Amino acid sequence: MLLGIHHTAISTPDLERAVAFYRDAFGFGVAFDFAWDESNPGFRRTHAAPETKGRVVMLERGPSRLEIFQYEKPLPRPAAGPRPNADHGICHLCFEVKDIDAEFERLHRAGVPFLSDPVPQSYVKVCYGRDPDGNLFELIEFFDRDVEAGGGER
Repeated sequence: MLLGIHHTAISTPDLERAVAFYRDAFGFGVAFDFAWDESNPGFRRTHAAPETKGRVVMLERGPSRLEIFQYEKPLPRPAAGPRPNADHGICHLCFEVKDIDAEFERLHRAGVPFLSDPVPQSYVKVCYGRDPDGNLFELIEFFDRDVEAGGGER
């Protein structure tokens, strides 16, 4: 029986930087932090690699969790650059917020790059930004559906 999505995982070349970004920008706290090496048979088996070594930090905020990995082995392939939302595969994380304009301004002042300002749509207002590794995230604010029943902008 499926209970739900437990966490989303991100692989990074700089664990400290990624953890600091999600902690400082979105208020995540560290649930656990551990390193493993080649002697860990469970990781060799679950990661389907003859040698695996790295460190993982699980972040949480309420029921939301992000797992951040930094691998030493196997040697990771670097990203080819900021991944477009249209490419196949997992394309972005989405954070639901209240007062998207204030959140956008707070993050923008902190140096977070965004693709646009918040844009109103039928029942939501959204914008996309990038973390320090170029991963795309979305901010979304839901409007009162009764007020937005006509589908117009706010």
